[in-house]
Amino acid sequence: MFTIHLPSDMTLAVIAAAGVIVGLVLLVRGFGGYRTAGRIGGTSPSRISALAVGEVLVSGTAESIELTLVSPLQSAPCLYYRARLRESRGGDGRDLYVDERAVGFRVRDPSGTVRVFPRGARFDVPDCFDETTDLWGGDPPGLLRRTGPAFGPAPDRDSQVAALLTVHDPGRDPGASPIEGSGATMLGSDAGGLAASRGRWHYQEARIEPGDVVTVIGQVLPFGELDDPVSANLLDGSVDPTTDPEIAADLAEARDAGQLAATPSEAWGNAAIEGFGIGKPVREPDLDPEATRPPPPDPAIAARADAAFEIAAGDLVIAASDQVRLMISIGAPSAAIARGQLRFVIGLLGGVLAIGSAMTMALVMDGTIR
Repeated sequence: MFTIHLPSDMTLAVIAAAGVIVGLVLLVRGFGGYRTAGRIGGTSPSRISALAVGEVLVSGTAESIELTLVSPLQSAPCLYYRARLRESRGGDGRDLYVDERAVGFRVRDPSGTVRVFPRGARFDVPDCFDETTDLWGGDPPGLLRRTGPAFGPAPDRDSQVAALLTVHDPGRDPGASPIEGSGATMLGSDAGGLAASRGRWHYQEARIEPGDVVTVIGQVLPFGELDDPVSANLLDGSVDPTTDPEIAADLAEARDAGQLAATPSEAWGNAAIEGFGIGKPVREPDLDPEATRPPPPDPAIAARADAAFEIAAGDLVIAASDQVRLMISIGAPSAAIARGQLRFVIGLLGGVLAIGSAMTMALVMDGTIR
């Protein structure tokens, strides 16, 4: 004879409460997907060669400019990444590491290119790496922790071919910290506890890599109208001087006192020349007459530097503004819309789950269900 043990009132209440929370989270994400799909579907795509000042939608291939990022979990060169490491079992479920970065890039369609400044953007990029350590704490397949800086040079064709043909040894070390050598702040006071943690780690990473198709909605404006091009070219989670009142006041005071140089050349001299001190300078530096002069600048390298760094004030770029929020989605517009609609459907199911769980919890609390 079998005996069926029904959950206690408290257990049912806890399960119902968890269902309400999960359902509401799915519902909120669903409405976010609905807004994304609606915004993309309600904006007509524009050819890059025909851009005008105002809100636009462009779609094309993402290209690196002067530098790329190196993703923390798979060491992949990219233009954007969002990485997360979480204790999945045996711990308290806390986030051990969260990082999101982006660098400026170009979008190319058959008619031309336009530069995108990612500061303030909202990224719609699903995870391309979502794995958990095994039962014995072994690393999941595909994990290749970053061991150097987060930034790297923009790869040319030869270096991309060489990287493709190189066999990488992940060099796994079960006792190493999850993101060893990345410079991340996740270690802190928990450095010793992570290595000895008995919990399983859940790794998630989303990326936009050079060559990926992207859809961008943002404000087209002349480059000269950007308040701070250097800050606008990065999304790194650091303090934004345009929004921090103390930093903004210090910058204004330095400008008024004449202590802030107007151009990189005035501030750094020859160090502002790309290649000076590392490789070949792209233009003639100012040197002491008795100093050994470097080889003459290569016109091809100089042209590449001009294309990356010398942007005319009237050149049109895409950025965020007070009127138009910048949104960057991976994939063509149709793919981004389909992804948003799917999240909306899942969100509706989450709403049903939240309602059903709330009704169950009410019945338990009322004593109807025992």
